[in-house]
Amino acid sequence: MLVPSRRRLRLEVWIVLGLSLGQSAVYSVVQLLDKMTRAPLAEGTSTLNRSQSTREYFDLTYQLLDIVFALVPVLLVIYFLTDHRQSTSGAPQGGSAFRKLGFDFARPGRDVLQGLGLAALIGVPSLGLYAAGRALGITTAIIPSALDSYWWTVPVLILSALRHAVVEEVIVVGYLLNRFGAFGWSVPLAIFASSMLRGSYHLYQGFGPFIGNAVMGVVFAWLYTRTRRVMPLVIAHALLDIVAFVGFSLFGKAVGLG
Repeated sequence: MLVPSRRRLRLEVWIVLGLSLGQSAVYSVVQLLDKMTRAPLAEGTSTLNRSQSTREYFDLTYQLLDIVFALVPVLLVIYFLTDHRQSTSGAPQGGSAFRKLGFDFARPGRDVLQGLGLAALIGVPSLGLYAAGRALGITTAIIPSALDSYWWTVPVLILSALRHAVVEEVIVVGYLLNRFGAFGWSVPLAIFASSMLRGSYHLYQGFGPFIGNAVMGVVFAWLYTRTRRVMPLVIAHALLDIVAFVGFSLFGKAVGLG
């Protein structure tokens, strides 16, 4: 099996991004411009988990379909990163993409500890940055969840958090840094490109979240270059989103938010 050329790999990356977070980045820029031309950003809102139907079980169906189909690009990059070469006997000899990305359960204890540490490192400063952005008028009011209160609301919010964590960390960190390395890019350039993409698809929330997520992207990408594992990043990201989504849904109105 021939090694794919850089031109083919670049086309592959554009396809993956066009089906996933690159598309989100384009929409995010347009949404930001829309909000800025309507009113000051401080008067805008950004809702992360919206209700999609006034009918309970249709809303649940739409939520689950969104989560499932959002994971398809992850399966695509897993396929692309899997070595499909076969030995002369016809048996597969390629390595697992899950192992290549460090997206497995090979070291659960260390991954969980690193994930907890990263969540604390990123989560507390993010709250301060959000408050600063609101005070400066460069960040919209962020509503983590606008789902109605049903028996399935909290499980769906947890699944949504896991979806975001897996999609972003596997594609923006694991997959892109792998492909940027194949392009011959330096590590600093690869980290910069990955972090700018992460910030760009959060621009619809304002410039504060762009900066915060770009910084988060630098930290996550740098750590990946040292460990070659996305699992701690997925755990950290999932924890941050679960706290934000579920915490807001359960306690937002009680503390005067929403």
